[in-house]
Amino acid sequence: MAEELTASVELVNQKFKFTGTAMFNDPVSIDYVTPMGDGEGYTSLELFLLSFASCSASSILFLLRKSKKNISGLKVNAKGIRRETHPTSFEKINLEYVVNSPDVTNADIEKVLKLSEETYCPVWAMIKNNVVVNTVFQIIN
Repeated sequence: MAEELTASVELVNQKFKFTGTAMFNDPVSIDYVTPMGDGEGYTSLELFLLSFASCSASSILFLLRKSKKNISGLKVNAKGIRRETHPTSFEKINLEYVVNSPDVTNADIEKVLKLSEETYCPVWAMIKNNVVVNTVFQIIN
């Protein structure tokens, strides 16, 4: 049987502010920009970008460490470009990976990015063929 994840959101004001929880984690504030919301939390698309960035980063980190690479830092900068018409979902997402490592090569990063996209990152799998994803990376020794 497949693993089931649970999450819930609950309205906390008279506008568009929700508190969201997933499993046993701390709650997060989710809000909309003014005037519909007060801008007091992440928007749904911001949370999606964070989810995608952390999913791909986790798979890349796992694969690099499995290859016995020394990783002292990893940062992913994500930029989502929205469609101009409704629904204004992302049409393109740009991911920039900054890897701190004395022994990772360009070929290593290219290999784990491909594996992340094709096999290991479930968020990437869900948007594949629907959103253009561009990746760039930088290795800092």
